[in-house]
Amino acid sequence: MDLRQLRYFIAIVEHGSFSRAAEALNVAQPALSLHVRNMEEELGSALLFRSSQGVVATEAGQILLRHARSVTDQLSAARHEIKGREAEPEGEVRLGLPGTISQTLSVPLIIEARRQFPKIRLRIAEAMSGFVMEWIREGRIDLAIVYIPVEDKALSSSPVLSEELWLLGPINSIPGIQPPTSGPLRYSAVAQLPLILPSATHGLRSLLENEAAALSLKLNTVIEVDSYINIKGLVEEGFGYSILPFNSIAREVQSGRLLAWPICAPKIKRSVHLVHPVDRPLSYAASTIETLCRATLLKLASTGKWNGARAL
Repeated sequence: MDLRQLRYFIAIVEHGSFSRAAEALNVAQPALSLHVRNMEEELGSALLFRSSQGVVATEAGQILLRHARSVTDQLSAARHEIKGREAEPEGEVRLGLPGTISQTLSVPLIIEARRQFPKIRLRIAEAMSGFVMEWIREGRIDLAIVYIPVEDKALSSSPVLSEELWLLGPINSIPGIQPPTSGPLRYSAVAQLPLILPSATHGLRSLLENEAAALSLKLNTVIEVDSYINIKGLVEEGFGYSILPFNSIAREVQSGRLLAWPICAPKIKRSVHLVHPVDRPLSYAASTIETLCRATLLKLASTGKWNGARAL
């Protein structure tokens, strides 16, 4: 017995006639009769009685009719609920971000999510990219935006933006260190400066080391600290130079607290990747937020609010 047979049975009882039900359903009358016989054989009981006033349900048929209506009503309710969710997505969506992305993206993303999709509850968790990747692999978050390329069959990763890395330095020269000249600096010259960089486990440090290794260079790292705020503070105090994305130092450069130089030969870029799992389906709310994340990132880049970022 299937849903189609239940619908046919309900129609026959409600119309009180095989012929009228067949016309309403646009089904041949012999086909309806066959379906009823099959149902009766399966249940081992007569379901319909033909009288002078038409077709009526037997006692067994009344029982089936009650349950059939309940099943079809529940299916209809489920259909309407699913379509309603698609019309206006709702539910909780967990997004993982590195702090440097969060400080630029979170506020405009939350504002747009609340404006466009008020029934979505967006939760944002911050950590370094490596930890964010652990969270999405473990299913603790639904989506992630990270700097590191993803090489995992269980995850789908698509680049959205790229940004160039710049050398930053103190306003006053460091004793014993020849300050860089104006204009772009070759990476070979940058590598010789006393550098304040994140530790080896940090994605930015890995990128810088890989670029150096490709040129047979060794970075002159004098201090390791994973916090961008602390790195900028130490550079401002004259303890060394560093390499960071321009967006993270734009305010300090514009206010005259730090100096900055573009890097060339080669230019060093890192990309921003939007990640979601492929081994478990995204809810409609999560896929909606994923689309909104991409649109917000691109808007931040195009309007200059993500300083130095370019769309990919």
